[in-house]
Amino acid sequence: MEKAFRALASTPRRRILNHLAGGPMTVGEIAEQFDMAMPSISKHLSVLHDAGLVHQQKRGQHIIYSIAADNLANNLYAFLTPFCPEARKLSAERKKAREGVPERSDDE
Repeated sequence: MEKAFRALASTPRRRILNHLAGGPMTVGEIAEQFDMAMPSISKHLSVLHDAGLVHQQKRGQHIIYSIAADNLANNLYAFLTPFCPEARKLSAERKKAREGVPERSDDE
């Protein structure tokens, strides 16, 4: 989670995520949105990928980046749960349910 928050601390990286929220993009398409050198964009994308905030998929000679919304939401939920009474209650209920589920035997 620390990597995610460190990645989100950068304005250019938050702007990249904002652009990716509109749909998958190549590095070139992302770079067109910035007055920044391509190596700098690539470095920002690398930080976002290492933090689990973006997915990358190679298509031919291009790498397509997309936002990893599920991972971002999970990181934020995990961070905020201790501060939200309702989330704490749900988390405790889920934990009890996981611990209370009887194990299946091989005979079933």
